[in-house]
Amino acid sequence: MDGHDANQETHSEIRAAVRALCARFPGEYWREKDRERAYPTEFVQALTEAGMLSALIPEEFGGSGLGISAAGAILEEVHRSGCNGAACHAQMYTMGTILRHGSPEQKARWLPGIAAGDLRLQAFGVSEPTSGTDTLSLRTTAVRRGDRYVVNGQKVWTSRAEHSDLLLLLARTTPRDQVAKRTDGLSVLVVDMREVRGKSLTIRPIRTMFNHGTTEIFFDDMEVPAENLLGQEGKGFRYILDGMNAERILISSECIGDARWFIAKARDYAKERIVFGRPIGQNQGIQFPIAKAYAASEAAALMVEKAARMFEAGQPCGPEANMAKMLAADASWQAADMCVQTHGGYGFAEEYDVERKFRESRLYQVAPISTNLILAYLGEHVLGLPRSY
Repeated sequence: MDGHDANQETHSEIRAAVRALCARFPGEYWREKDRERAYPTEFVQALTEAGMLSALIPEEFGGSGLGISAAGAILEEVHRSGCNGAACHAQMYTMGTILRHGSPEQKARWLPGIAAGDLRLQAFGVSEPTSGTDTLSLRTTAVRRGDRYVVNGQKVWTSRAEHSDLLLLLARTTPRDQVAKRTDGLSVLVVDMREVRGKSLTIRPIRTMFNHGTTEIFFDDMEVPAENLLGQEGKGFRYILDGMNAERILISSECIGDARWFIAKARDYAKERIVFGRPIGQNQGIQFPIAKAYAASEAAALMVEKAARMFEAGQPCGPEANMAKMLAADASWQAADMCVQTHGGYGFAEEYDVERKFRESRLYQVAPISTNLILAYLGEHVLGLPRSY
C-alpha cells in the first residue's frame, strides 16, 4: 500500500515469512473451504510447521518465546493476505492460561505438544445459551468425586471443538449460593476431548453465515481427572480474565489486517475500473471513502500497537486492549462496507473474495465481545459513570 502503515516496520522478517506462506493459499482455496464449510487443515498445518502458532510459547517448551506484538504481526499479515486465522488463532493465546496458572507438571505435559502441533488446544468453553457474556451466571457444573470431576451442562459458540484435542473449560465447582464473592466458585479444567468425544461429550456444529467451525457442546456425566484442574479451585474466573487482554489484542491485529486488505482491494479496483472514460477512483464519491477508511485503520493500528506494548511491559492494559479491539473492529467493518460499495455489483461476486471477507469481518463487532459491552466497560470502569446494565 502506498503511504505509511503504522507498525509496519516492526517484525519485518516475520511479516515477510507470513506473506510467503499465505501466497500458497490463494482465494480459490478459501472460497472452496467457505462453500463446503470445511476446516482449512492444510493452512493450519502450514502455520504449525512454520512455528507461527507457537509464537507465544516459551522456548523451554518448544515455542518461539516471542511477544504479543510479534504474534499480532503474524495474524495481521494472515488477514492482510486474504486468508483467515479464525480457524487456529485460539491456539496462540488459549495456552496462556496453562502457561500462567498451570503447575510445572501441567506445563511440561501439554505445552511441548501444543508447540510441536501434536496437540491442538483451540477450543474454549465459556459461553452458555442462558448466560452469553454474563460469565458469572453460567450453569455448567463440575463436581469433585474422589480423583475426578464430573461435568454436566452445555456450552455454545465453542469454535473449533471438532478440530481440537484439548478444551479449556470454565465450570462451576461451588454453587453460587455458597460463595462469598460473586466471582468465586468457578474453575478451569483442561479436557482431553479425545477420551470423551462421542461418549459423555457431544458436539453439534452450528452453521453460520461464514466458515467459522463453531459448535455447541453437551456434557453428560463427563469425567475429568482432578489433576487437570488449573490453579486453585474456585478461582477460575480470574484466570480467564487474565487471558482476555491477549485475545483482544490479537483479534484487533486480525481486524487491522482485514481493513488493510479491503483498502488495498478497493484502491486497486478504483484505479483499474473505467466508467465513462475514466477510472472510478477519480471520482470523489469513490476516492474519499477509501481515504477515510485508510485514516481510520491507521488510527486504530496505533491503539493496537499501544495495547501490545503495555501488555509486553506487564502493565495493566484492560482499557487499551478493549479500545483496540473496538476501534480495529470498527475500522475493518468500515473498510469492508466501503470495499463492497466501491466494487458495486462485483462486490457480491464470489470470485472477488470481497463478499467472503465482508462476512468474516462482521463477526468482530460481536465477538469475542460485542462493541456495546466494551462501551459499557469504558463508561463504568474508566469514566466512572453509573453502571448501565
